[in-house]
Amino acid sequence: MLDLPPIQQERIVCSIAAAIKYQVPANILLAIAEKEGGKPGMVVTNKNGTYDVGPMQFNTVYLHELRKYGITLAHVAVKGCYPYDLAAWRLRQHLLHDKGNIWVRSANYHSRTPNRNLQYKEDLVRKAEKW
Repeated sequence: MLDLPPIQQERIVCSIAAAIKYQVPANILLAIAEKEGGKPGMVVTNKNGTYDVGPMQFNTVYLHELRKYGITLAHVAVKGCYPYDLAAWRLRQHLLHDKGNIWVRSANYHSRTPNRNLQYKEDLVRKAEKW
């Protein structure tokens, strides 16, 4: 792993640690991290007026719920493992509370819109198989 760029090392180490902490499948969290491909400080504007932020491209719509715990946009954008913890928490919520098989629920990380979910899910499965 030492031959990987630091951002990929962080992605792998933090994803695995967060997956263990939040009891979600590590291969799925690693696949989401790879698919999202964000970087610390990165902010992407979505058509619906929300933003995807940081290494895990965490959507700001979920910050409304987290704000009561003092979690802000800055926490999601930082370097290090905290954004991966937040993503694993979010994935766990989808896995526990959403409908559909594990792949549909996991792809809800990206979108619950059926066609967008399907496209994301298909790529997610391919990426998760590698891990």
